[in-house]
Amino acid sequence: MAGEAHLGADAADKDKNADADAVAVAAAPNGAGGGGHKLSLVPLIFLIFFEVAGGPYGAEPAVQSAGPLYALLGFLIFPFIWAIPESLVTAELSTALPGNGGFVLWADRAFGPFSGSLMGTWKYVSGAINGAAFPALCADYLGRVVPAVADDGGPRVATIVVFNVVLTVLNYTGLAVVGWTAVGLGLASLSPFVLMSGIALPKIRPRRWGGVAAEKDWKLFFNTLFWNLNYWDSVSTMAGEVERPGKTLPKALVSAVSMTSLGYLLPLMAATGAIDVAPEDWGNGFFADAAGMIAGRWLKYWIEVGAVLSSIGLYSATLSSAAFQLLGMADLGLLPRIFSVRAPVFNTPWVSILATSAITLGMSFFSFNNIVAAANFLYSLGMLLEFASFIWLRIKRPELSRPYRVPMRLPGAVALCLVPSAFLVFVMAIAGWKVYAISAAFTAAGVGVYYLMRFCKDRGCLRFSDGGGGDEGVEAAAFQRQGGRNGDV
Repeated sequence: MAGEAHLGADAADKDKNADADAVAVAAAPNGAGGGGHKLSLVPLIFLIFFEVAGGPYGAEPAVQSAGPLYALLGFLIFPFIWAIPESLVTAELSTALPGNGGFVLWADRAFGPFSGSLMGTWKYVSGAINGAAFPALCADYLGRVVPAVADDGGPRVATIVVFNVVLTVLNYTGLAVVGWTAVGLGLASLSPFVLMSGIALPKIRPRRWGGVAAEKDWKLFFNTLFWNLNYWDSVSTMAGEVERPGKTLPKALVSAVSMTSLGYLLPLMAATGAIDVAPEDWGNGFFADAAGMIAGRWLKYWIEVGAVLSSIGLYSATLSSAAFQLLGMADLGLLPRIFSVRAPVFNTPWVSILATSAITLGMSFFSFNNIVAAANFLYSLGMLLEFASFIWLRIKRPELSRPYRVPMRLPGAVALCLVPSAFLVFVMAIAGWKVYAISAAFTAAGVGVYYLMRFCKDRGCLRFSDGGGGDEGVEAAAFQRQGGRNGDV
């Protein structure tokens, strides 16, 4: 709207971008703003891509549950009602409060430390459970080539452990390395789908896109859309490590949303239009079979290799996001200061990386369908609090510098959040009683952690950052603390 600043609107934007970038530089560990340790635009785009999707792998159940027509409509429409609103909120708040911890920092500034801590619990548990699936998924794909890995036993355990250790070391070397690795993995995992789409083009019959499943499973359909198009806000936990965040974060989010949406839609259009297969045959991994039918076994194997590479990228991005969330919570004083300790050479939060890696490794060996469903539930709770923080900060802190501002006044901002919030409530309403029980247990644990940390802080049992206080200047103080106590336990 006229008179409101948004990306590229006028000279005021440039001033606000400069302010946010200056804050981020001041916050950088050892004053290394804009240096080699910072995330630039291209690797940031691919990190967001892997935090959300990693390619169209996993979209097949949308076809299986409702048919090609609804799957295509879902991946065409859902980005507008979910991905774009979440990305816009992330862009505004990440540039207004560009500190590590992201959504935890937003909830803390909007509603206080209890809300920030609870947000941290919900999002961390959700992310850790999500990340734990990827080592096992990688082992499943490798098991198609090496049968011994497919069975429960030594080879499978060794594969999962090696996967975890190698990517933990990669994360230790820094976000710049992780980001550029994500670029390579992204190009490698997407390239077979580009080829498949090109080869399928002359074989496409548009009438096939109108097919529907005889028996529709709407719960599976909506959960598939939700699972494949969420976590856009994960990048916010690393905002303090981004080069020139006022400009880079909004551009990266716009690019990642476009790339991810097309990365789902085009392969689905190609595969469902080029081959005549019943919806019930579209189980997990069917894209590889579809590629074999369209182009031959060589492309089928390439897509299976791409799935392994995608799993690597997904796990690495998830580990980075979760580790920097712990760092941000430590800087806010919600967790002990040890979680903000950085490696002397790479400036990475090695304690947080190691703790997250150990948690996800332990979870990798369990079958936990109900816990995964509970992770979605907890994520939904966190998103509702995130949208509330976005609206409340618009009301409470209208003067807060927002280098990127969603180009809507308060009523429009409320409307922007209403549709995705209604969907979140729907997803939570269709969960079963086991999901409610597990989610309640994790939430109770989160409340317990908050009061335990307060007890430890009051008694001096552990060392904490002071977390700042008050509204005026508190953001800048928090940013300056980011990484400011390297090696201080």
